[in-house]
Amino acid sequence: MAHLTRLLRRHYGPLKLALVGVVFVIFLFIMQRDVSSGDQREEPWLKNIVDRKDQMIDIMMGAVNNIRDSMPKLQIRAPVQQEALEQDTKSCLPGYYTPAELKPFMERPPQDPNSPGADGKAFKKDQWTQEETKEKERGYEKHCFNAYASDRISLQRALGPDTRPPECIDQKFKRCPPLPTTSVVIVFHNEAWSTLLRTVFSVLYSSPAILLKEIILVDDASTDDYLKDELDSYVKQLQIVKVVRQLERKGLITARLLGASVATGDVLTFLDAHCECFHGWLEPLLSRIAEEPTAVVSPDITTIDLNTFEFSKPIQYGKQHSRGNFDWSLTFGWESIPQHEKQRRKDETYPIKTPTFAGGLFAISKSYFEHIGSYDDQMEIWGGENVEMSFRVWQCGGQLEIIPCSVVGHVFRSKSPHTFPKGTQVISRNQVRLAEVWMDDYKEIFYRRNQQASQMAREKTYGDLAERLELKERLHCKNFTWYLQTIYPEIFIPDLTPAFYGAIRNEGAKRCLDVGENNHGGKPLIMYPCHGMGGNQVWNSREKSSQGGIQQSTPISARVSVCAMKLTLLLLSSQALSHALLGDWRKPQNRFRGCTGKDVPLHTQKSLCKWNCFIGPHSMSLLMSEHTPQGFAFRDCSLEVLCCSMISGKQVLL
Repeated sequence: MAHLTRLLRRHYGPLKLALVGVVFVIFLFIMQRDVSSGDQREEPWLKNIVDRKDQMIDIMMGAVNNIRDSMPKLQIRAPVQQEALEQDTKSCLPGYYTPAELKPFMERPPQDPNSPGADGKAFKKDQWTQEETKEKERGYEKHCFNAYASDRISLQRALGPDTRPPECIDQKFKRCPPLPTTSVVIVFHNEAWSTLLRTVFSVLYSSPAILLKEIILVDDASTDDYLKDELDSYVKQLQIVKVVRQLERKGLITARLLGASVATGDVLTFLDAHCECFHGWLEPLLSRIAEEPTAVVSPDITTIDLNTFEFSKPIQYGKQHSRGNFDWSLTFGWESIPQHEKQRRKDETYPIKTPTFAGGLFAISKSYFEHIGSYDDQMEIWGGENVEMSFRVWQCGGQLEIIPCSVVGHVFRSKSPHTFPKGTQVISRNQVRLAEVWMDDYKEIFYRRNQQASQMAREKTYGDLAERLELKERLHCKNFTWYLQTIYPEIFIPDLTPAFYGAIRNEGAKRCLDVGENNHGGKPLIMYPCHGMGGNQVWNSREKSSQGGIQQSTPISARVSVCAMKLTLLLLSSQALSHALLGDWRKPQNRFRGCTGKDVPLHTQKSLCKWNCFIGPHSMSLLMSEHTPQGFAFRDCSLEVLCCSMISGKQVLL
């Protein structure tokens, strides 16, 4: 090795000396020209060389370095200390957030325990003057809740002690990854002053300051004067609250998109304008998103009574949770969580997976909101956007969850106080858009139930779907069959191609067989004026199946039908049945023509009655035969399909 080193030194020694000599001569020459550069009579070619001296030095030094780098590296050098690369992720401390770190943005002022509605209790008033009664009635008319009561409850009211389950109260949140910040977006249109501001104060008093970036109030073109300059002046004192406005009424969907566009938080949290947040509501939502950025999470929504404004507080043990569902009219509803979901959850800190969500109150990562397609901006005003987002999130790789440790109260009104500028047909139009994009062939079940939507689909008056279909393809979203089989296998699916479908109508009374309101099984069917809109009056024939007969396709959980699907008429005498369904048989309009073609009066013990089943170009006749000890038997004139009833609480198939 020593011999090789000496050999290399002898070989490269003269070359090194020559290089050093060349560089030294060039350096002296240039320095000499600098000294004599004051001579104004120098030659032009020499001046050009001097002007380019820096360039010449760079070229020569580059040549020297290249020769140096080409020589063999026989000596290991000491490692060069590398500068640490700047990490993309935020630095975070180990351990858990302390209560001091999660202090709310504002401290709630002292409460008077005897004030109206204190600690979430109901507003009570025994004596009413005539003027007070009129004021209460005006409040109901304008807002569809007791604004009189709300106006007399403190804007800063507390909700009493934390009554959530112990594991929720004791839940700790990791500092790493850090909890994201959030912008709370609240859309309002002619909202009552007290409910709007109580919602704002509730967020400020119950949300950690380090997590609450801002509260954005989005005014959807309110016309009430108190929601203009007066509101702007009032919220200035609240520092992080700001108001943005739509000059034209465009509805919830567009207003939320406006709020999202100006939000600066990591997470978007959407609330309605008549809410109150319970203890520790925000941290569980943000913690779940920090853990799983594709989770779209809703709080456990509890009720604020629309008449008394009593806050329905959570209970520590034995809570029976609900999740979101939908029926084939694309209406959102609630149902108990299935047994397999109960078994999956270990305690109350575990999220509840839900096929759909209510859409009024939820949190979502802002970047994921944009990635997943935010809202369909061609949907108008309100209606269907929550079901559309539910299908889209699940089918495109996300998940919908309810977080039981996050509790938010909401005033559920029996009807909307707001008008639809373009009429309620915008709801059907919104639903057609979601059906066309996300439901594949199953959309036909919806169209059978909504004639207005069916017409829009045929006439293609639902707007351009190119962007939404491109989004579906770009995100590689799964089909609706996957959704039904994987996310909501409990749903009842009517036949895609039934032999017959339509309404079952009493021709004399012009009334149709109807499931009735809130019938989830066990209630009698009713006769209701025929409206021709489908809904609870749509019945499907399944004569091609092994069951035969007729089925009612909604509500999904009701599973009630004429014939094959266990007609859930409660124990009734034939007289009660005759009167309930068909009215007084002695009236001419309640007489029917049987298969024999003869008029037969509806008798209390033995009767024949003809029903016409209007099914597009088809029709069929049904006969109701005599009441038997086992139940009421319905016969199809041609198929002779026997049916069943509910007898003494037990389903008996004849």
